[in-house]
Amino acid sequence: MLRVRRLGIVPYHEADALQRALAERSDDDYLLVLEHPPVFTLGVRADPQHVLCDPTALGVPLVRTDRGGDVTFHGPGQLVVYPVLTLSDHPSAGRIHVGRLEQVVIDALTELGVAGAGRLAGFPGIWLDPEGLRPAKVAAIGVRARRRRDGRRRSLHGVAINVDCDLSMFEQIVPCGIRDLPVTSLARAGVDVSFDQVADAVVARAVAEWGDGEIEEQAVTPRRPASSAPLALGRREPPGAVRLRQAGVDPGAGLALSARKPPWLRVQVRMGEEFRSTSRTLGSLSLVTVCEEAGCPNIFECWAEGTATFMVNGSRCTRACGFCKVDTGRPLPLDPGEPERVAEAVERLGLAHAVVTCVARDDLPDGGAGAIARTVDAIRRRRPGTRVEVLVSDCRGDQEALAQILESRPDVFNHNIETVARLQRAVRPSAGYARSLTVLARAADAGLVVKSGLMVGLGEREEEVVATLADLAGVGVRIATVGQYLRPSRAHLPVARWWTPEEFERLRRAGLDLGLVHVEASPLTRSSYHARAAAEATAAPTRRSG
Repeated sequence: MLRVRRLGIVPYHEADALQRALAERSDDDYLLVLEHPPVFTLGVRADPQHVLCDPTALGVPLVRTDRGGDVTFHGPGQLVVYPVLTLSDHPSAGRIHVGRLEQVVIDALTELGVAGAGRLAGFPGIWLDPEGLRPAKVAAIGVRARRRRDGRRRSLHGVAINVDCDLSMFEQIVPCGIRDLPVTSLARAGVDVSFDQVADAVVARAVAEWGDGEIEEQAVTPRRPASSAPLALGRREPPGAVRLRQAGVDPGAGLALSARKPPWLRVQVRMGEEFRSTSRTLGSLSLVTVCEEAGCPNIFECWAEGTATFMVNGSRCTRACGFCKVDTGRPLPLDPGEPERVAEAVERLGLAHAVVTCVARDDLPDGGAGAIARTVDAIRRRRPGTRVEVLVSDCRGDQEALAQILESRPDVFNHNIETVARLQRAVRPSAGYARSLTVLARAADAGLVVKSGLMVGLGEREEEVVATLADLAGVGVRIATVGQYLRPSRAHLPVARWWTPEEFERLRRAGLDLGLVHVEASPLTRSSYHARAAAEATAAPTRRSG
């Protein structure tokens, strides 16, 4: 299958990690379509003297990469396409791939009415007026063929097309190591096409070139704005209505907060001695649980069984996701004694499997990652036999912060992608689909058992959920959870519909067919629901020896 992913603006290091994960772990081909924030990149044959500026003075990172070619610039307004494909074992497969990629772009630009787009002998990439006296480069190409563990050769990197980007940044370098020929853009050349039109044309030609089987496409933003009728006089906009409408969801079609839940969503209240004992232990240690803060419907079942999901780094989140009940606002300073109190609670409750989650702390330099790692270490000291699972934020994509958590070697690393690509900006505007996949990929690279989850009932389609499960499996996730979204209050996103148990069972089977080892899918499933059983189903050593 060829899976097309339109990912919006993605930092270079995240797109690079995502490519590598899909190249190594997925059996499907991918076409990643995106833009980068400003960045200079150096290929394997790059001459450092071709960087004519001090990148730090410009606030632009300089990144060494393993693609072919010299130095180039990426930035907003430049369409970047990364085909992650299986290549043949032919000795010239890499060169053939470059030729096919060039032809895809040439054909796309020709279909858009761009006259004179073609190749320039001896210089890779796509040029305008290559037969003229002063040809100008409009698209740079740099690729790499990488052999993975099973012997298959996969392609990395790709093509960057200057649609309407800041060409002055190319004056800070010797682009592609070519001093005597200029770089241009479609806008500079007077071509009246939009970024989306170019993206659509390139994707269509790429699909025609490489999509010889099944094809599916997902995007983090709608390809065209969704139209909507004006509100009736006196009618109030539901919370998050603008974001939902931009994502192609009718916010007025959601269920009323007072809508009666179907039988499969009704929870039996169990407040026996086990529940009260868990409550007393947590209260005596002044600990916060996500069970309470997020209004989890499984609190009675889990607490009655002596299990709880500890929420560290305070009870106030620095983000305001449209689905979450956790309090937002100015957070308090970290409590240095919290890791030890969590460990004491794990010991008192005799937990065989402890789950530690956190609020997002974007106010902290490390996003709270250090406190998570200290909590894992504290539990291990007090109760070495307890399996520890962490459910963490994306650390704002900070690799050093994430490394602190990975180096604590949790038995299960969980980070939720939450929803399908199309609804990301509506549901979690402070996060990102590509960033979440990158976080999960880095955890898989570290050799951990990786887990992720998402909600349904926000307006997604079944095929979108299956596509998300495919992406999770493709970056190394082994455990997935899928549950019904329940609206906490009128201030949160509306429920589009109730998914049935039969639909959840279809999702469970689909996830297993895609290569996930364990899929927990039911109306009441939450991230930590049956966490111990899921971890045992994927039993694998994750700690370093010694």
